[in-house]
Amino acid sequence: MLNTILHGTPSDRPPLLIAHGLFGSARNWGVIAKRLSDTRQVVAVDMRNHGASDWSDAHGYADLAEDLAEVIGDRPHDVLGHSMGGKAAMVMALAHSAKVRRLIVADIAPVAYGHTQSHLIDAMRAVDLSRVTRRSDAAEQLAEVPDDGTRSFLLQSLDVAEGRWSLNLDALQAEMPKIIGFPDVGGTFDGPAFFLSGADSDYVRPEHRDRIKTLFPAARFAKIPGAGHWLHAQKPREFEAAVRAFLDA
Repeated sequence: MLNTILHGTPSDRPPLLIAHGLFGSARNWGVIAKRLSDTRQVVAVDMRNHGASDWSDAHGYADLAEDLAEVIGDRPHDVLGHSMGGKAAMVMALAHSAKVRRLIVADIAPVAYGHTQSHLIDAMRAVDLSRVTRRSDAAEQLAEVPDDGTRSFLLQSLDVAEGRWSLNLDALQAEMPKIIGFPDVGGTFDGPAFFLSGADSDYVRPEHRDRIKTLFPAARFAKIPGAGHWLHAQKPREFEAAVRAFLDA
């Protein structure tokens, strides 16, 4: 079972499940989850091999989708997934459509990508944790990681007190081809689906729309100006407003 952080209390509206992206955690979504919990309960999860959830050698999207389905249980949820979490949410909606009322996919498409994130795993592995007594010590050792938000994002997964990364780096690197890929899935999710992207990101391209509409016939699309791949962190108020409008439609 995945580690979960609950925000708000159950209401007459479906709960909202939030699935984070690669190297993220439920805590990364704390501000947005808390704000969205004013009308419904929000359940933010640590995906497997992240945060306080269990570690596993397997990290394919079928596995991640079943993890999310287990958290949802018998009551249908609205589901929001970003990046890796968005792919897991899509696979879960296709496999368990009755569990999903509305689906929000943040800046990712159901396609394979050519870029790998293994270089970031290499950078984290290279940190000498025996010399780290505070995050700034690790930041100095991550000097080759761009200081565009990526470095600080990675450091959120460093447990300084325990002297460890709260990420299963071995499994994530071994399963990287699956993470940047997308499984060969069939079926469709006919419910409302919202593909929300950053206008400055190239993760969801015009040529991806046919594939999206094949799997998600009711898909709608929108972009947030001035936002890239981490649209929820770069434009949180605009992101929240777009999510609310879709969930309340």
